[in-house]
Amino acid sequence: MALLTPLFAFLYHLPQVYKWLLKPYYVASLFMSIAFLAVRKTPGVCDHLSTQREDGNSCDFDWREVEILMFLSAIVMMKNRRAITVEQHVGNIILFSKVANVILFFRLDIRMGLLYLTLCIGQFILWCLHPVVPPAMIFILCDELDRDSRVTWIVEFFANWSPECQSFASVYADLSLKYNCSGLKFGKVDIGRYGEISKKYKVSASPLSKQLPSLVLFQGGKEVMRRPQVDKKGRAVSWSFTEENIIREFNLNELYQKSKKISKTRAEKVSPSQFPPLPEEEEPEQPGNDFHLKESESKKDK
Repeated sequence: MALLTPLFAFLYHLPQVYKWLLKPYYVASLFMSIAFLAVRKTPGVCDHLSTQREDGNSCDFDWREVEILMFLSAIVMMKNRRAITVEQHVGNIILFSKVANVILFFRLDIRMGLLYLTLCIGQFILWCLHPVVPPAMIFILCDELDRDSRVTWIVEFFANWSPECQSFASVYADLSLKYNCSGLKFGKVDIGRYGEISKKYKVSASPLSKQLPSLVLFQGGKEVMRRPQVDKKGRAVSWSFTEENIIREFNLNELYQKSKKISKTRAEKVSPSQFPPLPEEEEPEQPGNDFHLKESESKKDK
């Protein structure tokens, strides 16, 4: 039963996984994750590689390579125990597969290791310059969050380098499309760029604090609640950033209906009948008409 549950969960989310994996960055990452396997198993290429196997078969893994792969597989399993979404599971597999490839290529040939490491760094830079941004109704905030007390804000504090924030981006984007209205808005603050705001609202950027991402609800210009909560030592209490949890904890359905009613009432109060009518402008008298009138009057007197 313990094996069937994750299998059924994976099959349930399989259409979303396909849609996610077909993006160029992840397609390239998948190929790079199996790079060492392809080099070691491809005939004509593996024949020229060195090996520590007793039988001299350079087209198969030696015992040290198997140890490295088993060790990193154990790390992936430990990391995935805390993963929330399928995207996080796949992301962990890709990340540690690249780490394993770097170690194995450097052990095989330092030139191949340097080449593979350069490709990984180049891919990471391209991804940072051109990130995959899902469609959303989110405002990028860079100043005070309490400037408009009439609007209810749900604000995400994030950092581009955080894998958890990257995995949460699609969930947050979907929520913004469903619940955004004139009285309820969604925002994001990059604490890597605007550290003063993160200090003001006590969101730590340290990876040890586990506070990224942080969702904060502002009503009337004041903080009402946040997830995850932070203990006395400044560490975040474990919390799952799933769409269901956010809707339930932040009571988004009720909050959305109240915000729509308030916005509608405010719009009805500000109606055109409340404004005084504009005074009618008098047309200026034209000099030519006065001349004709005076001329006609003079004719009548004669």
